[in-house]
Amino acid sequence: MSLRESVWNTAPTSAPAQRTDRYVPGSNTHPAKMLPAIAAHAIRTYTQPGDLVLDPMCGIGTTLVEAIHLGRHALGVEYESRWARLAHANVAHTTQHTQRGSGQVVCGDSRQLTQLIDTNYRGKIALVVTSPPYGRSVHGHVRSTRETGDHGVVKKHYRYSRDPHNLAHVSTDQLLDAFTQILTQCHTMLRPGGTAVVTTRPWRTRGELIDLPSAVLAAGQAAGLIPAERCVALLAGIRNNRLIARPSFFQMKNVRDARRQGIPLHLVQHEDVLVLTRPQHSNVAPRPTACTGRTQRPLQRTTTRCSYRQTDRRSNR
Repeated sequence: MSLRESVWNTAPTSAPAQRTDRYVPGSNTHPAKMLPAIAAHAIRTYTQPGDLVLDPMCGIGTTLVEAIHLGRHALGVEYESRWARLAHANVAHTTQHTQRGSGQVVCGDSRQLTQLIDTNYRGKIALVVTSPPYGRSVHGHVRSTRETGDHGVVKKHYRYSRDPHNLAHVSTDQLLDAFTQILTQCHTMLRPGGTAVVTTRPWRTRGELIDLPSAVLAAGQAAGLIPAERCVALLAGIRNNRLIARPSFFQMKNVRDARRQGIPLHLVQHEDVLVLTRPQHSNVAPRPTACTGRTQRPLQRTTTRCSYRQTDRRSNR
């Protein structure tokens, strides 16, 4: 284990406060954004200015934005064109206001990562930061009767998309198989000794615990990566040595419903952070994984500070 602190104080302020003036309008509609301070902490800890950072499931581009602010160069891949456009806009917004780094966004399926990203980047990535989709019950925004004037609670912004091929909509087994393929691709992109940081958390379905962190750790090992650390990134603030929880409406509802059924559920106020590394010297190749789809053209190198490209999505199906 590393001598670094294993508990990350990543929520001194709320998520909206962390995003203020750093992200374009519309970014808040994504149902499962990474907390900016988590991405920033990982980038500061495991990279140096000028390094390359990759997020193969970048959503609205949180990892890319924080990397650029910290003087790193960032690459992102996002399956949904809607979020990829927002990620591109956020990268453009950031590069316009900083002179520290650069970023690129590609729209495509990360199971074909090595075909989507310029081959010149292969073996050059210092850090991968990402998070798989999980636990739909913890995502989304709500508006109460007091806000809408209508009876009941309205839930919105809780869907990644309506595309059934999106990994947010597949079974846990399918998700883990796909994520293993993605991490295998990341293994190829990482430089020797490079680091992969994956944030996730367990959740419950009909009372059954889905231990996604342990499953993701196994997926990383199957992809040829070596577990190095298992940390906790706080979603709660710290004030006078006490945790200040910031639970969502759905978290509170799920806990109350579970307790009424006799399930001793508690609020989760942290993300599990799994830190894995690519071996410096390895004679063992990652376990082969299936990856279907027609070969796509790689992203061509560009001299611009921010670029966006959408690939032929039919090959992802």
